[in-house]
Amino acid sequence: MGYQLTSKERAFLSSLASKEHAVLHIGKDGVSPETTNAVNEALNARELVKINLQKNCVLDIREVAQTLAERTRSTVVTTIGRKIVLYKRSHDPEKRIKLPK
Repeated sequence: MGYQLTSKERAFLSSLASKEHAVLHIGKDGVSPETTNAVNEALNARELVKINLQKNCVLDIREVAQTLAERTRSTVVTTIGRKIVLYKRSHDPEKRIKLPK
């Protein structure tokens, strides 16, 4: 699995994500290999990704979040309503989000 977040870090990342729009949308196809690749590319580009489950997606949001986190080696920050926020720490120190201590 991904990076272990403290409750303070989780709250910080959640507040950052609340200001952002969802960059990916998951529909009736669910978590396909293409979706997983798109999430992984987005995480590599920006560390923090907000994903929206569309109304035609009948899957459980927590299961989708957990599956994506496992497949992309990221961490589930939060699931709220039909939104998932994932975090994957960048290998590039210059791209990293500065987390609170």
